[in-house]
Amino acid sequence: MQANEANGGPSHRRPGPDREQRRVTAGTGQEGMLVCPLCGTGGTAAFARVGDDRYHRCDRCALVFVDPSGRLDAERERERYETHENDPGDPRYRAFLDRLAVPLVERLDPGARGLDYGSGPGPTLSVMLGERGFPTDIYDPFFAPDTKVLDGAYDFVTCTETAEHFFEPGREFARFDALLRPGGWLGLMTGLLTEDIDFETWWYVRDPTHVAFYAPATLRWIADRFAWHLETPAENVALFRKPATGFRDGAEAGTRRGSRG
Repeated sequence: MQANEANGGPSHRRPGPDREQRRVTAGTGQEGMLVCPLCGTGGTAAFARVGDDRYHRCDRCALVFVDPSGRLDAERERERYETHENDPGDPRYRAFLDRLAVPLVERLDPGARGLDYGSGPGPTLSVMLGERGFPTDIYDPFFAPDTKVLDGAYDFVTCTETAEHFFEPGREFARFDALLRPGGWLGLMTGLLTEDIDFETWWYVRDPTHVAFYAPATLRWIADRFAWHLETPAENVALFRKPATGFRDGAEAGTRRGSRG
């Protein structure tokens, strides 16, 4: 998949098994309010309308998500992903992924093994990490659907330009926690909804497969929820570290610049 320089990078794939079951998300809570698909609260409110799609914002975790009526079905979703042309040999795409790969590798022990979750039709990050001595399995519900890899335990998990496709981000981040060994790292890359962004004109919203949008406050909520240490080494990049055995939230907080940013 070739990086889209005009739009700030590639965007693709919404992973996770049991796709048909997972399409029933963000259900209706009390008094008709939508339940947040990340934190499960019913405290969501109308946020924006872009074209025919309505978006809601969670008061608790700050996630913005599309109304379930705006989601594509699996066939149309796959068709969208198949139009992308990411190429492991494309230096521009490699440079884009290096925004996550470089700071992640700096934190890994030699020979650490990982999983690229949402690898897409042209797996590239797994190739790059393998070249650097970090064997990396891949998973994608459309293009690498072998769920056996989800039974493993990993020193790191990468999730690049994928979390914005999650129908049920709460379930997906819980899966990441289960996949990571104690002390393991989750590398996340997604367009962050910062205060200076005009949501209704934001290019990231124009992709119909983008259904979940994370603010910096959302990342902090996720870190707190799973007792992970959070670092933000680059724009739209977050690194979460699962505590080693015996550590709880805050035990390592602030040990690196950019933590809890």
